[in-house]
Amino acid sequence: MKKLLGILFVSALIYSCGSNDSANTEKAKASDTAKPTTPIQEAGTVSAEDTKGLELIGGNDCMACHAIDHKIVGPAYLDVSKKYETTDAVIDTLVQKVKMGGSGNWGAIPMTAHPNLSTDDAKIMVKYILSLKNKK
Repeated sequence: MKKLLGILFVSALIYSCGSNDSANTEKAKASDTAKPTTPIQEAGTVSAEDTKGLELIGGNDCMACHAIDHKIVGPAYLDVSKKYETTDAVIDTLVQKVKMGGSGNWGAIPMTAHPNLSTDDAKIMVKYILSLKNKK
């Protein structure tokens, strides 16, 4: 499963970087300036914990299946933040889902387990994701 996700991620990167069409390049530049890349930038406030959470998400394989504002394979992080309350019990439950994997809450496609991710790092990531509902 990890190999498949890795291949999909690399394929997406190659595809997105493969075009030399100047019209597409200009279109991409215009859309980049029109919309911030993350809702957190739009809000203008970036805490140290938000930065750490985003770095951890980017440093793991999370972005192969998730994006902040749109569904890829898994749900958008904004949708996750809107679905769950920010309570200690919910955070602990989501941390376990990240570490153990699972399926059913967002459809039939299972989320890959991340057993080597520390509980502390998973908690920072989950808190960042849940904080997005307050930033958009």
